[in-house]
Amino acid sequence: MGTERLLTTDDVAVHLGVKKATVYAYVSRGLLASRRNGSGKESLFSEADVRAFAARRRRGTGAADPAGSPAIHTGITLITGEALYYRSFDADALARRESFESVATLLWTGTLRHEDFPADPELRALAEAVTAPLPASARLTDRLRVIVAAAGAADRLRFDTTPAAVVATGRTMLATMVSALPSRSGEPPASGPHPFASALWSKLSAEASTPDRVAALNAALVLLADHDLAASTYAARVAASTRAHPYAVVSAGLAVLDGPLHGAASGLVVEMLTDAIRSGDAVGAVSERLRSGGVPGFGHPLYPDGDPRAATLLDLVTRLAPAEPALEIALEVAATMTSRAGVRPDVDFALATFTLLTGMPADAGEAIFAMARTAGWLAHAIEEYADRPSRFRPSGRYAGLPPHE
Repeated sequence: MGTERLLTTDDVAVHLGVKKATVYAYVSRGLLASRRNGSGKESLFSEADVRAFAARRRRGTGAADPAGSPAIHTGITLITGEALYYRSFDADALARRESFESVATLLWTGTLRHEDFPADPELRALAEAVTAPLPASARLTDRLRVIVAAAGAADRLRFDTTPAAVVATGRTMLATMVSALPSRSGEPPASGPHPFASALWSKLSAEASTPDRVAALNAALVLLADHDLAASTYAARVAASTRAHPYAVVSAGLAVLDGPLHGAASGLVVEMLTDAIRSGDAVGAVSERLRSGGVPGFGHPLYPDGDPRAATLLDLVTRLAPAEPALEIALEVAATMTSRAGVRPDVDFALATFTLLTGMPADAGEAIFAMARTAGWLAHAIEEYADRPSRFRPSGRYAGLPPHE
């Protein structure tokens, strides 16, 4: 038997006639398998797999039409493999200088402009009432799902899917999501350039709210606001294609986000970092995860040279507490994985590091992710509402028993 020929990402891009970023997107969506080279720094592809994939694309059943689904053209987010852009604006620059409210408005309308999220006292009272009976073990995202469902039930105009209505709904929904969570600080949110992040801080941490800490939380929200057609966003678009109202769209996204391989991933990183900090043994924590199935928080198929969102957030976190021993342990975990496995931290690792260093609960990263991505889901819903309805209808390939005679 001959040796299997392997192709680099550049080779695959040339063969398929696409950009490298598109190749990364195929990998992310499970359409094309990749593996790492010996140094762990570059993706390699089986030439046979690439040729088969190209043939499927020519037949209309590949990347443009996975599993019979339509191609999705979106003007919201671009991932190049090295950077992330929201409507042509670099997400790193946005995270460092713009409010989450401004970026949400950009995603929804195409205009970068800060507009506050108005609170509705009646909706907040309703949301607090329906979440009050939840057990103490309920996670923050459990509460968010209930809050969104209750807000939707109370909105008699929820089926208005015009762009202006969705934007107004999104602002009120996000304000209700954060205001109805129980407070941990006992203090009112501090005033400043990031009102949403400031309000969220008081719900997640009992530690002092400083401008730098709130700015870092705001940056996390911006960096997580959208990421093209991630699993939860795809689910949100499917819901929007049936003309489900915006609250149902967000509920669909929240349902998919709940998985440990998506929005809940930062919680797994928190467990690992907590073990490493408690023992003072970063290498031991990594070793234990390698033994039990894998180290969470590292590598991203769309960013072969490292997740730029993680780099931005870790930079801001390092500035918050440069001499913090817990940060040193976290960075040692990252250095171990980079030097031994050739993979760099992803945004889940950075988010977990941030929440640990700021006294937030283990599930805070998931809640931050959920509220940030709500902005992105609604942006995609606005696009989807403008397209033909119910266009997502893949065909199943029956693999069960044959019909009885």
